[in-house]
Amino acid sequence: MTTTTTKWVVVALACAALVACLPGANAQVNTADAQGVIAGFWRGLWHGALVPLTFIVSLFTSSVQVYESHNTGGWYNAGYVLGVMIAFGGGGGGGAAAGRRWRRR
Repeated sequence: MTTTTTKWVVVALACAALVACLPGANAQVNTADAQGVIAGFWRGLWHGALVPLTFIVSLFTSSVQVYESHNTGGWYNAGYVLGVMIAFGGGGGGGAAAGRRWRRR
């Protein structure tokens, strides 16, 4: 086996191992919670923005969860990820600054 083939086999095995660790389907998608609410994009955005605080509280109480299981699926996930990026300051703006910092003069 060549070096290139070996690299592709290792990458394929690593991808297969990672895919095996993915969570299963959420059976509660598009079902209302006890208050009759299904979390959508805006709730996902809010939950994602509050994730640092929510995580800390969830360590000390079982009544607070980091992620809403009664959600609309993709739109909730998109809002949640965007909210997490807002909370942790991600967004790609640092990429341009990092490029300027290392540019030779």
